[in-house]
Amino acid sequence: MDIGKNLKRSALLLLVMTVLCGGVYTLAVTGVAQLFFPGQANGSIIKEDGQAVGSELIGQNFTDPGYFWGRPSATSGHPYNAMSGAGSNKAVTGDEAAARVRQWLDFWKEADPGNTAPVPVELVTASGSGLDPHISPAAAQYQANRVARARGLSLDEVNKLIQTHTEGRFLWVFGEERINVLRLNMALDSLAAQ
Repeated sequence: MDIGKNLKRSALLLLVMTVLCGGVYTLAVTGVAQLFFPGQANGSIIKEDGQAVGSELIGQNFTDPGYFWGRPSATSGHPYNAMSGAGSNKAVTGDEAAARVRQWLDFWKEADPGNTAPVPVELVTASGSGLDPHISPAAAQYQANRVARARGLSLDEVNKLIQTHTEGRFLWVFGEERINVLRLNMALDSLAAQ
């Protein structure tokens, strides 16, 4: 058994596999992704007038009453911090969870005191990642009066935007109807600009 010969073969095999798996494969997958799925491969970035304004996959912290607001974010540092997006590991039952829900219920009631409708559950609970960019049509409807008042729009105009921006279930079966909050708020800004 020649140790020198085996070391040369091993080194050559390591070099070949590194080039194949680390270089050729990576370039091929990246090329296919750029060719067939360029938007997704580049982060699903939403642009307005050539400027990136956000991603379809990460929520944003809207606080102005004239905008729709997303789900509570469970990320640390600041809301919708993609660097710390992960499950919060907080219990969904017990006193701490009940206190969080009460805090969010109070927040929503304070934001629109005249609204007596029940607060949709996703507006008082964070998603698994804490970055969810979507709300349900019910959550958008809950906020419609506040947004219409703040923007000086009719409720019908706001409801039409909600309807237009409601995305259906994936393959008509999976998931629930949802609305991308950033896209809906961009449509509100476009309506105001007209």
